[in-house]
Amino acid sequence: MKTAITKLEAGAAYPLGASCQANGINFALFSAHAERVELCLFSADGSVELQRYTLPSISNQVWHGFLPNATAGTVYAYRVHGPYAPQLGHRFNPQKLLLDPYARSLAGNFVDSGIHYGFDQSHPDLDLAIDLRDNSEFMPKCVVMSDCSDSAPSGHRVAESQSIIYEAHVKGLTRLHPAIPEKDRGKFSGLAADHMLDYLKALGITSLELLPVQSFISEPFLREKQLSNYWGYNTLAFFAPHQNYLSGNDIYEFRRTVDKIHDAGMEVILDIVFNHTAEGGRLGPTLSFRGIDNLSYYRLQPEDPRFYINDTGCGNTINITHPRVVQMVLDCLRYWVTTMHVDGFRFDLAPVLGREQHGFHQGNGFFDALLQDPTLTGTKLIAEPWDIGPNGYQLGNFPPGWSEWNDHYRDTVRRYWRGDSGMLPEFARRIHGSSDIFEHSGRKPSSSVNFLTSHDGFTLSDLVSYKERHNQKNNEQNQDGHRENLSDNYGAEGQTLEVSIIETRWRQMRNMLTTLLFSQGTPMLIAGDELGRSQQGNNNAYCQDNEISWLNWPEFGKRQEHHRRFVEQIIRLRNQFSIFNIDRYLHEAPDPNDPMIEWYNSSGHLMQANHWSEYQVHTLGQLLKWKDPHTELPQRIFFIYHADKFDASFRLPTLAEVSYWTVVFDTSRDDGIAAGQFSQPKDSIHLTSRSTLMLISDTTVMQSSTNRTENSSNV
Repeated sequence: MKTAITKLEAGAAYPLGASCQANGINFALFSAHAERVELCLFSADGSVELQRYTLPSISNQVWHGFLPNATAGTVYAYRVHGPYAPQLGHRFNPQKLLLDPYARSLAGNFVDSGIHYGFDQSHPDLDLAIDLRDNSEFMPKCVVMSDCSDSAPSGHRVAESQSIIYEAHVKGLTRLHPAIPEKDRGKFSGLAADHMLDYLKALGITSLELLPVQSFISEPFLREKQLSNYWGYNTLAFFAPHQNYLSGNDIYEFRRTVDKIHDAGMEVILDIVFNHTAEGGRLGPTLSFRGIDNLSYYRLQPEDPRFYINDTGCGNTINITHPRVVQMVLDCLRYWVTTMHVDGFRFDLAPVLGREQHGFHQGNGFFDALLQDPTLTGTKLIAEPWDIGPNGYQLGNFPPGWSEWNDHYRDTVRRYWRGDSGMLPEFARRIHGSSDIFEHSGRKPSSSVNFLTSHDGFTLSDLVSYKERHNQKNNEQNQDGHRENLSDNYGAEGQTLEVSIIETRWRQMRNMLTTLLFSQGTPMLIAGDELGRSQQGNNNAYCQDNEISWLNWPEFGKRQEHHRRFVEQIIRLRNQFSIFNIDRYLHEAPDPNDPMIEWYNSSGHLMQANHWSEYQVHTLGQLLKWKDPHTELPQRIFFIYHADKFDASFRLPTLAEVSYWTVVFDTSRDDGIAAGQFSQPKDSIHLTSRSTLMLISDTTVMQSSTNRTENSSNV
């Protein structure tokens, strides 16, 4: 691009970023401490610098300028001048080309090089000495995009009480899928392939939660080990879709993918990382925020601003208390909603977003700003409610309107089915929706995102196949990842040919998935658990961009397909009973017509205080009672959760309104499905070791599921 313009016009301080107007492009960049900002223009591929301008105006700490006659597709980056004084919190270095925090598309790839570091790595004082080498050759550049926002974006918002979340990795879900065209595998377009959408619909998924899709890079220590950051929690550009997930150069491929997912009846949730950036700690590279205004964008040690507060474990922590940082985060969320049409966000290490000077606070400025934002009203907000900073564990403490990953649920269900003693009261609290954590503040059961597994940790198959982590391929001497997984191998570590062990493992997976899908709260599965996917015992596969992490579709055989059909069937059952869509806590109600919950022991009696303290008991009955709104008939579902390693019997409770019970499923069977009638009140039912039964009363109506397809797709 060539231009005769020798000086930029003043332009405007809003909006931030590069915005196309009728007769040119406005550039605006926040920096409270810069002394000068240069706009650098490049060729279309970003390889040649064509022109350099000084932004002529500054308003309210925003540097801005207007380039007449410029159009969408203009390629640019910044150089920011100011003091290099790490001991004062300043790390300006105009020799380092910087990405615009608002960049929506990138040209070229990031190339690892020591030249990215703003300090002289050979100097004995390390970051106190500046590096004067130019890194532009190794940096991607920003591309100006036309405004394609939509004030009324397409969406398919799902009620929290009806949500079934499926956590998936864009590449890992489709990379090895034989029915998806090769050019689309591992790409956004692969998610939108008809076969993939049919598969998710048949399974019963309502909400596809994607691991980070914003542009990210690998950390230097991973590149040194010839590994890469597969998960993507190392963001380079918050507004830009990750280039390697695009099948071409069009960032709106992502929006088209989201729209197709909406057309299939599902919503899209993004896992988003507003707690740290890819610049790392004080000895990390200078790529964007550090060189634009380090003192504003990051939280620094007040006694020595040379050092970063590291509440994330990733080297730096974003300074969410700064109003311009809050503005950037909100602008970014609005962009992904209005322009890219997503329906919600899961916030990684979310306590960082609520940290004030003296710690986490529910009334943090960011939470308040988010609450009143009209564009973001109605979007799903899910917190990972812990970080590694002081008082970093905040489960149950997020504001109304938020849901939270509930690791209490995860750990309790794992321990219960492993056979740990003394788990009855805790197990009941968790499948009751964790009312002890959320109900006190007026929040609903859907506030609890119940999960057994996530991207971070064992898969469900590995949870029942390994007692120990096996992370040797991460090249950290098997010292990374969780040390305690609350897992068991049932007689052999890893793969085995022993039939009894194999059967026990599959039964335990059925037990845990049944518990998950019939607990109060919002269930979340990770991709592949419905097929028994293994990561070979790796519980920290963040750097395994290979078959360890990818779903190996061609290798899923009859047993895996059988398991998938079981998961599909229990999801359908969940949707056929209105009790599981009631988003309020069920208690023993004074009005027998109100929905309520009761607990029973194996003698068929209501649980009393002394029963809950029976340390060696591993069996619990749960009765759900409500009235069908159409027939006015009493509805009764009875679950028996039997985690003991021995067979037992359970006397069914005596209820005046129940003539007989029908067994709907029994996890001791390979297919999980069983049917039988048992008269009242005298009959006892046989329980196979480590099994779950679901029974319904003779008056209970199984309603048709209106939001699920009845046909299964083939893998």
